[in-house]
Amino acid sequence: MNTVDSVSNLVGSGSHVYEANSNWAKLPDSIRLGYTHGIVTDAQDNVYLFHTNRPSVVKFDPEGNYISSWGDEYAGGAHGFYLHRESGGEFLYLTDTSRGLLVKTTLDGEKVLELGTPDLPGIYDDDHRYVPTDAAVAPNGDIYVTDGYGQNWIHRYSSDGTYISSFGGTGSEPGKLSCPHGISIDTRNGEPELYVADRSNHRIQVLTLDGAHKRFIDENMDMPCSFFIFGDELYFPDLHSRVTIFDRNDKLITHLGEDQQAYKQEGWPNLPESYFRPNRFSSPHGVCVDSKGDVYVAEWTVNGRVTKLTRVRHK
Repeated sequence: MNTVDSVSNLVGSGSHVYEANSNWAKLPDSIRLGYTHGIVTDAQDNVYLFHTNRPSVVKFDPEGNYISSWGDEYAGGAHGFYLHRESGGEFLYLTDTSRGLLVKTTLDGEKVLELGTPDLPGIYDDDHRYVPTDAAVAPNGDIYVTDGYGQNWIHRYSSDGTYISSFGGTGSEPGKLSCPHGISIDTRNGEPELYVADRSNHRIQVLTLDGAHKRFIDENMDMPCSFFIFGDELYFPDLHSRVTIFDRNDKLITHLGEDQQAYKQEGWPNLPESYFRPNRFSSPHGVCVDSKGDVYVAEWTVNGRVTKLTRVRHK
């Protein structure tokens, strides 16, 4: 399902063909990228990148020109990155794996809310850390946080940070999780559902907003990391070297930039720069789509890598 043109750097197939530009981000000399874990776009199509060096949040315009940066405190722990439009404006939800935090900020980095380790002594102690990896916000404002690198739970809070409930735990049976790496609220078919990137179980698990299991999606993926919903389509980075697009029924539209040899290389994901090609991915970790349908991909590589995929419009 993946078509690649090495001359013009085209990726995709059918109605979803893009021109890849892995030199899109124009960074000032003072900023060197670490692992580029998260990427989001605001209502003006500005792009925000979340990476593990300082400053950890970097803002660009749609052409890749540098605008501003902030967030030194997230260095080393920058991971999940979610932009949510609310009645009060647009806000960022950031997870810090090093400090065990979920932080809500304005687009300029002003802190609005901070949530640390849940007070759950039956789950967390000195030997069982809380390591949040992603967050999502439901239509009623409830916040969901995945403990993807810790104890494999999902925690639910009200919009003001009041704890509501937890569900999940380690396992492969329905309702159980192994590295719930990413989470989104899917409203494409009316009733809101939780989509969980159950990464080490090699599947997406769909839950009710109360955490009850509904179904598995386990075809055309290997290690899903997170999600971005654009219209009726679901975009997700597959850590095993491709970005995937599903239709509203979660059926495959196409894979983008697939390289089934990359993740099999010795030293992956920290491959030498000589390995990379602009129309192939190594370790996609974050993805977002702007209002024009152009796609931005952040990869988990030691020196960071950000690619813009510009949609080819057919006349």
